[in-house]
Amino acid sequence: MSKKLSFVLAIVMVASLVLSACGGGAGGKLKVGLVTDTGGVNDKSFNQSAWAGVQKAVTDFGIEANYIESKQPTDYEKNIDQFATEKYDVVVTVGFFMGDATAAKAKQYTDIKFAIVDNAYFPTAGSTACADTVKDCYDDGGLKNVTSLMFQEDQVGFLAGVVAAGMSKTGTICSVAGVEIPPVVRFVVGYQNGAKWLKPETNALNVYIPSFTDPAKGKETAISMIGQGCDVIFGVGGNTGNGGLLAAKEQNLMAIGVDVDQYGTYPEVAGALLTSAAKNVDVAVYEYLKTVVNKTDKPGIVTANVQNGGVGLAPYHDWETQIPQEVKDKVAEALAGLKDGSIPTGYVP
Repeated sequence: MSKKLSFVLAIVMVASLVLSACGGGAGGKLKVGLVTDTGGVNDKSFNQSAWAGVQKAVTDFGIEANYIESKQPTDYEKNIDQFATEKYDVVVTVGFFMGDATAAKAKQYTDIKFAIVDNAYFPTAGSTACADTVKDCYDDGGLKNVTSLMFQEDQVGFLAGVVAAGMSKTGTICSVAGVEIPPVVRFVVGYQNGAKWLKPETNALNVYIPSFTDPAKGKETAISMIGQGCDVIFGVGGNTGNGGLLAAKEQNLMAIGVDVDQYGTYPEVAGALLTSAAKNVDVAVYEYLKTVVNKTDKPGIVTANVQNGGVGLAPYHDWETQIPQEVKDKVAEALAGLKDGSIPTGYVP
């Protein structure tokens, strides 16, 4: 073998080792797949925010990414299977309901890194780890390749409740909620207790609807509560909650969005939105992918809260000059109390 050929082969071997060390699929790029819940990637809320986080990571880190929309719960596992078959390195799953599918596939595909939004795996057999801030647990036996991205929804729900009670003219506020699962319950409990912290006499109505994809039912439910005097509607149930926001807009009432700043994602109701109780899902997903790129990712629970800026109220936008300063001051007081622990949200796991 000539010296020139040997040199070329040596260069090829070194390049191959470098690509292997970097991980990733073809061309050495990290391949990231996102599996949405049934709300779809353009749900103006949760899934859309998660995909935005992935897209930012694509821009900043040069990774390769794609998403698959789940049309029904039976799609969860096969969608993960598709990414596994296509040799993806990371799979991000969105939503509490994807917990079982994610756990099963993480055990099957131990060479893939998984992140799941809003499911911390409650304890079964084996050792467990708990997030002190949310009191949720996951079974870490066999789930060494899963990171749970969790949020203290009760904190930002509390702040939204302060705004709602401060702006209500009738003294009755309400929430159109989706399925009664822990993240939604945290939002609702925080919302109601925040309102009562500001004005103990506040009447806080709520209805849980067993779907995140039924805006017609959300609208119908909102109209019913409007009939009971509600004049500030918190939509906290994906597209179902969006129906409640639309009812508020159409009846010239006030509304509060959820998960993202819905002033930008749901322009049809923008004029009614006092604010949105935002979970920075995009930031959580982006920061997770950043740790994967930097090889500092770890299994377990990562919690977003008001202390680290992972949750918070969106801007007041059109209502900036209409919300009295004393209400804004009370929101600031509540935020400070939540941060230092002197004000509890009232949520008990």
